[in-house]
Amino acid sequence: MSVETPQAQDVVRNVTVRLVNEFSTKLSSVAVGVIVRAAYRDLQEQVVPEALGDMLHRLAHHRIARLVRVL
Repeated sequence: MSVETPQAQDVVRNVTVRLVNEFSTKLSSVAVGVIVRAAYRDLQEQVVPEALGDMLHRLAHHRIARLVRVL
């Protein structure tokens, strides 16, 4: 189990805020946060740190959009 760096925490927080704003009418902020953190864990050590923010946003957005379609 690896520990998030302060930089990674900022990326996760920023992506969460952006997606909460986008999907606030469909999902709670808690649900969005859970999805973003799960996506972060899936991406850890899989992408270069410079691409983490973009890749995390894309993966979490895709997962949330897919979930919202089935609700």
